[in-house]
Amino acid sequence: MSGGIDSSVAALMLHHQGYEVIGMTMKTWDYQSSGASKRETGCCSLDSIQDARDVAVQNGFPHYILDIREDFGASIIDNFVNEYLAGRTPNPCVLCNTHIKWEALLKRADMLNCHYIATGHYANIRFENGRYIISKGRDSSKDQTYVLWGLSQQCLSRTLLPLGGYLKTEIRDMARAYGFSHLAQKSESYDICFIPDNDYRTFLNHRIPGLEQQLQGGSFMYKNKFVGTHRGYPYYTVGQRKGLEIALGHPVYVTGIEPETNTVFLGDEADLKDQQMHIRDINLIKYAQLPDNFQALTKIRYKDRGTTATLHQQDTGIEVIFHQAVSAIAPGQSAVFYEGDDVVGGGFIKRNTQRLLKP
Repeated sequence: MSGGIDSSVAALMLHHQGYEVIGMTMKTWDYQSSGASKRETGCCSLDSIQDARDVAVQNGFPHYILDIREDFGASIIDNFVNEYLAGRTPNPCVLCNTHIKWEALLKRADMLNCHYIATGHYANIRFENGRYIISKGRDSSKDQTYVLWGLSQQCLSRTLLPLGGYLKTEIRDMARAYGFSHLAQKSESYDICFIPDNDYRTFLNHRIPGLEQQLQGGSFMYKNKFVGTHRGYPYYTVGQRKGLEIALGHPVYVTGIEPETNTVFLGDEADLKDQQMHIRDINLIKYAQLPDNFQALTKIRYKDRGTTATLHQQDTGIEVIFHQAVSAIAPGQSAVFYEGDDVVGGGFIKRNTQRLLKP
């Protein structure tokens, strides 16, 4: 229970359906440790923890605060920093769901003799052909399956997602009907939870003092030519156009990053297009093994509408060949495969075939 409307209503729905509910709020991060400039908000703030507790207390079920800051810092924060230092764009929410939230909740569920864990994600789970399958929820505008591709069959077998069959507007109405109108009015944050001001560059500088001074002055390369210097390669991501602080008379985009030489490669919008990529650390959900030449709608970022691609499963991962070129394939981001509304599986983008434009 984060203290937001979705997890609160999910708990209340199960409570009124007769489940024995135990509320659990996870303290993942101290915002003061991040160097953020904004006031603490989101699931780790005192206000949010109190909102979660109020829901539990007023409905007569217990509520606990689970301190996982140490595990979160070691797994999620360190990975976030290391991915940027490797020239990749990390996906911390996927890692958190896969390795922190679900594992931490299941561990406590076992200690409390709870068979299920439940969350406020907008998605569905069903059992079919011997597999637990995640599928998109009814509210397509709130679909959260993209960040759940890493969940194991064991995790899915013990997970309830009460909101999958509802629209967000219906959940707001439920919150009011349950007597928690203020939850229906709470704004939603789409920032990374440990960077409430959405400024990951300041966060990196805070975690690694002197990073910018050490890396500033690296080369911008455009069409095989040196065109200027940059602040340091970790401060850029593939597909970035704004904030480059370089004027070439026309829009340019980051097309590649080479950490070894502190080089950022620029190109035109057309240079971002590619039709092939390799996926590592895959987790298959709908099938234990992909059929040969399997076709799936493939999303390479959260808000991506998806592009049809042919998937070739290999020992090292999955080779993806898009049926039409896609833009800004960013190593480190998640690729998630869909068959209709069902999640086939996913993994992290290891590389694409796009050539770095360098001498």
